[in-house]
Amino acid sequence: MGKTLIGALVQNLLKRTMKLAMIGFGQAGGKIVDKFLEYDARTGSGIVQSAIAVNTAKADLLGLENIPEENRVLIGQARVKGHGVGADNELGAEIAEEDIDEIQGAIDSIPVHEIDAFLIVAGLGGGTGSGGSPVLAKHLKRIYTEPVYGLGILPGGDEGGIYTLNAARSFQTFVREVDNLLVFDNDAWRKTGESVEGGYEEINDEIVRRFGVLFGAGEISADDNVAESVVDSSEIINTLEGGGVSTVGYDAEAVEEYDSGGLLSRFKGGDDDDMETANTTNRITSLVRKAALGRLTLPCEIEGSESALLVVSGPPNHLNRKGIERGRKWLEEQTGSMEVRGGDYPLDEPSVAAAVLLSGVHNVPRIKELQQVAIEAQENIDEIQQESEENLEALVEDDEDELDPLF
Repeated sequence: MGKTLIGALVQNLLKRTMKLAMIGFGQAGGKIVDKFLEYDARTGSGIVQSAIAVNTAKADLLGLENIPEENRVLIGQARVKGHGVGADNELGAEIAEEDIDEIQGAIDSIPVHEIDAFLIVAGLGGGTGSGGSPVLAKHLKRIYTEPVYGLGILPGGDEGGIYTLNAARSFQTFVREVDNLLVFDNDAWRKTGESVEGGYEEINDEIVRRFGVLFGAGEISADDNVAESVVDSSEIINTLEGGGVSTVGYDAEAVEEYDSGGLLSRFKGGDDDDMETANTTNRITSLVRKAALGRLTLPCEIEGSESALLVVSGPPNHLNRKGIERGRKWLEEQTGSMEVRGGDYPLDEPSVAAAVLLSGVHNVPRIKELQQVAIEAQENIDEIQQESEENLEALVEDDEDELDPLF
């Protein structure tokens, strides 16, 4: 084995998966971070270095299964007595500001020197996470040098005007306070006729699956699973550092495992392997296209993306550099970006998967639609409020103005 190859393998062994301090803000955020801990335990990926849940509703915190009780922070007790803020995200923001020291108390237990970034996870349609997550992001960026990312969940269009209005206002604020906002659009994932509870459960699984593969890339645990061109935390950070909005595409295909003779077989390229190599290359390039052009976490036109990252995972025997490089070049052509990184992530799983992170996306019809619906909802709310005040006035005032109020 040549010195160049040995050096590359040693360098890959030094790389590692992304280590995150995850903070779930509000009901949706807490549930998703809880699921990330479950994913970590199941896959051994080690993504979540620390996990905290913040909420104004005590019942939501009690319903969590994996986040340690000492890391569940109830805020706003003086204002809402543990009952939540409903869909009032202005109140959610106010409470987050008032009780930021309580949140910081939990964050103080995080070994910040061991993490690569903070990830604040929140549903943008409700009250607590929608209002509080931008407040927390601003606070963290003021104190720490580590990147602060957001994972924002957009509500479905059938959830009502107030949730759309909350999401539009929260999105506009959150994206300015974080180093990058990763977005998942419920509207693109809810199935027709599906129950709300069942739908959210499946959506949360999808969120964790996609971002788990992305953030988990880089962890090497077995000698025969050394990647040819490993993706690790530095590539993810470099892809996200331009800021703005990001979306993730994903596709997978089941494969049959076979004995290829270990790591070196991927570098020999003997005649007997030519057909299998061609099949592997074609499978990977096809998966990359389906991941980028299929259901993204936030549907958008991929052309114009400022940067991209490709991670191909699966059994080492089913990964090769040629397929990944072809997929990476195709992404360069489709996005028009010169900042397209790529690599593999060996996993002992019976499938090959491609995850595509597109950062700095601009052509996002859903965001424009969300903003327009929110503007209409705001106008309707103002009209209803004015009408309500007029109706109350007509009800309580006597015609002859003969009654005097108490004060």
